[in-house]
Amino acid sequence: MTDLAQRLREGTQISHTLSENTAFMKCFLKGVVELEPFRKLTADLYFLYSTLETEMASHQTHSVVGSMVFAELLRTQALESDVAYYYGDRWQHEIAATPAGQRYVNRILEVSATNPALLVAHAYVRYMGDLSGGQGLRHIVRSALNLPPDQGTALHEFEALPTVEAKRDFKLKYREALNALPVDEALIQQLVDEANLAFALNRDVFHELEPDVRSAVGDHVFDLITRQDRPGSTEPHPHHGMVALMATE
Repeated sequence: MTDLAQRLREGTQISHTLSENTAFMKCFLKGVVELEPFRKLTADLYFLYSTLETEMASHQTHSVVGSMVFAELLRTQALESDVAYYYGDRWQHEIAATPAGQRYVNRILEVSATNPALLVAHAYVRYMGDLSGGQGLRHIVRSALNLPPDQGTALHEFEALPTVEAKRDFKLKYREALNALPVDEALIQQLVDEANLAFALNRDVFHELEPDVRSAVGDHVFDLITRQDRPGSTEPHPHHGMVALMATE
């Protein structure tokens, strides 16, 4: 057994805080969710998750990757539902990854081809966030965009894990699976480094969408919301009100 789960959590705290303090997420956490940038983000996430899940499935027999493929977590089908809602029945002909989104996808393809074990870092960052702070983000989106009850937020709706308790128990199972992986110190550090890169690639996606948000809400409101940084949700401090954006436990 290793302490990989804890090493990933502690080793990405600064990156997590930087992501939460992007202008895009500051607006989001204040309930400022504009349709056009949000649907662009949803399209990027579709390409990201479909690539990640395809590549992880292709390494099912890999000693590290295979143990971290969980049917309960798969998000591609859910995101197909979301992009169909935001782009219509011909969504496959309407969506395209943003340049930053494509760079994120390309990195997943690169590690799949050269060092598949690092896919675990990308999965950790995405899925643990979906099961944690992603639940709060879902409520923000539903309120801000006044969505129908069963549309637009399938990404964060886990049918196999329908309750808070089920999600909590699964996160424990996931951490135990991480700690049971056959990894040495060198690979642990590579995984932490790759998880930090995943956060950086995600921040680039947010930064690329920020001009759309600024245009929608105006310079004055945008600057008021984004001028002050806040403490990160995964960093050790006694009181905070942040929603955990990505991987947290």
